[in-house]
Amino acid sequence: MKRSIKNTATGRKARVFCTAAISALAVGHTSNALAGATFKIDDTKWVSVGAGLRTSFTAQEAGSTNGKTWNNDFNLDNIRLYLNGQIHKYLKVEFNTDCQTCGNGGEVRVLDAIGKFEIDPAYNLWVGRMLVPAERREMNGPFYSPIYNTFGAGTPFEPADYNLTIKSDGTSAGSFGRDDGATVWGAFFDKRFQYAVGFFRGLRGGANQNSNIMYAQRFAYNFWEVEKNPGYYTSGTYYGKGGDILTVGVSNQYQEGGAGSATDPGNFRGTTADVLMEKVLPDGSVVTLNGEYKNYGISNGYSQATRNLEGSPGIAPQFSMFDGNAYDVSGMYLFPQKIWIGQAQPFLRYVNVSPSGSTNREVYEAGLNYIIDSHNAKVSLSYQYGDLLTKGLNYKTDASGDRSSQMMLGFQWQI
Repeated sequence: MKRSIKNTATGRKARVFCTAAISALAVGHTSNALAGATFKIDDTKWVSVGAGLRTSFTAQEAGSTNGKTWNNDFNLDNIRLYLNGQIHKYLKVEFNTDCQTCGNGGEVRVLDAIGKFEIDPAYNLWVGRMLVPAERREMNGPFYSPIYNTFGAGTPFEPADYNLTIKSDGTSAGSFGRDDGATVWGAFFDKRFQYAVGFFRGLRGGANQNSNIMYAQRFAYNFWEVEKNPGYYTSGTYYGKGGDILTVGVSNQYQEGGAGSATDPGNFRGTTADVLMEKVLPDGSVVTLNGEYKNYGISNGYSQATRNLEGSPGIAPQFSMFDGNAYDVSGMYLFPQKIWIGQAQPFLRYVNVSPSGSTNREVYEAGLNYIIDSHNAKVSLSYQYGDLLTKGLNYKTDASGDRSSQMMLGFQWQI
């Protein structure tokens, strides 16, 4: 369904013949909560189609010889096509696309390609290209996160989200949080305890010369209402429609030779903990709190000295995964009153990133979401300030950057 396309970020396009077929069938479509339209073939088989768009305008402060200037840019962040189908009571298929190089013209690529064996709420198996079990932000993806710029100004990426494209040259472990592999997932104890355990290719080439696989796990417990999402995905808010939510999750990823270079490989471990609390107040307003903590470690190799040489002439390509601690906390308040066709949701956020061998960085954010139709239609305006905006993913010892400001206006539509 369209949720499967998340995450996480980018777009989908269908071939001309697919568009024509959908147009021909549109007369008989029925609406579906998880897709734009569902076409029933028989009592067992069906096909659904949906689409999602995220586009934004940013203005970032930058230093120059003439003082402070502002760099302005329009961005096509995501354009996705969601295709799902069922071929048997227990067998489903999912195919989603995204323009994973939107900022450089845009190339439509495979985002998800999943064969699903869904037999029982407690035991299910997905195979193909899919989200790697991780912290809530990755499982939300860009379309189901409460804050528009949750990735660009957030904690360090998981390995599968560290590169825009899938490569085998030692610089990529997937794309947009996805990788090729298999995940077993399900829920126990009235669906309160949810789990996902996956096995993936992870880093390809470079530091991983022995083709070691990536192990990934996520476990979450719902203390109040049980969250309802497709598969093992999550949402960063339900805008009060999911009742009172209090869920704590932990995740871990590990790959031998999952960081560094062919000449200086290291073992990667990424451990995270996250919490979502959402409370519906008596007047219909909604308070939402999100928190995330990351502890990443690299062992048995990949020294800071090697990291500092990244990009130098004659130096082998590196997979420069983060090593250190980071956290992200945010709070928001959804007003119950409608203003024209939507509701106002102001929010505050703070992100801190502390690499083990580089300088610390942080960002403060304040913004306002205009919620028209939950995650399907909203407009976001935000202001960010900090040196995370300039230091970014540079974890070298001499990483530097001024504190700067950024304004962002984002639009999200989904069907």
